[in-house]
Amino acid sequence: MSAINILAQFVAGDTAPKIMLVLALLVSIFGIGVVVSSRRNRVTTSPQTRELASQTASNLTSESIVERDVSVRARLSKASSAFAGAIATALTSSSITQQTWDDLEEALLRADVGVASTARVLAPLRELVKAKKITQPSDLMSALQNEMTAQLSQNSRELNFDSSLGAPNIWLVVGVNGAGKTTTIGKLSAQQSALGRSVLLAAGDTFRAAAGEQLETWASRSGAEIVRGAEGGDPSSVIFDGVARATSRKIDLVLADTAGRLQNNTNLMEELAKVRRVADKGSGKVTEVLLVIDATTGQNGLTQAKQFSLATQVTGVVLTKLDGSAKGGIVFAIETELQIPIKLVGLGETIDDLVAFDAQEFVSALFE
Repeated sequence: MSAINILAQFVAGDTAPKIMLVLALLVSIFGIGVVVSSRRNRVTTSPQTRELASQTASNLTSESIVERDVSVRARLSKASSAFAGAIATALTSSSITQQTWDDLEEALLRADVGVASTARVLAPLRELVKAKKITQPSDLMSALQNEMTAQLSQNSRELNFDSSLGAPNIWLVVGVNGAGKTTTIGKLSAQQSALGRSVLLAAGDTFRAAAGEQLETWASRSGAEIVRGAEGGDPSSVIFDGVARATSRKIDLVLADTAGRLQNNTNLMEELAKVRRVADKGSGKVTEVLLVIDATTGQNGLTQAKQFSLATQVTGVVLTKLDGSAKGGIVFAIETELQIPIKLVGLGETIDDLVAFDAQEFVSALFE
């Protein structure tokens, strides 16, 4: 006899109460199934999730990250219009005079290049003028562009990943609150996952609840695992636990968020130094320390770079919000005075807007 006939006979007498009982039983079974399925989805990251994350990252390849599609010139329009206008004004005279040098110095200082970097950029040009190799202001413009490009082309900008370690690479991301650390980590996670590397996010910014939630969202998007600690807990322990989990699961890369620090607070900077020491004590190795700086902060960014470098041995800078009101000159101050390379720049909100820094392209965009 079919199941339908059996059910029909069962509910034939006192139909309404029995139908309600059957429906209640079916609803209970369905509810249990939903709960079990939901828990399984939270505990594990499926291959399908990783595949979706890779698609979300626009199927980026190593070449497409370096040779990006985003138009740097278009995004730097605000900075370039101010910079180029000031330089052009300084070179309007028919000959090169002391006033020309004074105007150039002022233009570079207004662009946040800084006193020391301005002197370093102009010194070779003064020699060329003195030797009569440059006689016209228009030629001085071209020479200035070449000199600025040359001074930014001496550093390696490749992100440090040691594939021979046999243990997780650890990238610490540091910076003050509001610079864009958490967003930068999320974009890096998506890009590195798209390159075929397994990624774990360590939510070491335990003092800002939203930071952990943001990282969870990015982890879901990029197919990365995440380790979080208690709110207000020890950031070092979260990162240590993250490295331990990455080691046990043979994960390639740990991206470690850290609490935002004011570079003039000694106690906070000492705690950040502790984070660096703890990260190095585990089975993984710190191969990159990225300092995230808001480009709109101007010369204050140079102070940040100095202090954070002392505490954590910064290996590279991520300059964010360069598409906004930033003047761009801070790039020269950081690179020429501290010899810390700008490795990545943020030019917007999407994954594709975190791009490798290209010195020649950057300077060319400023002079347009």
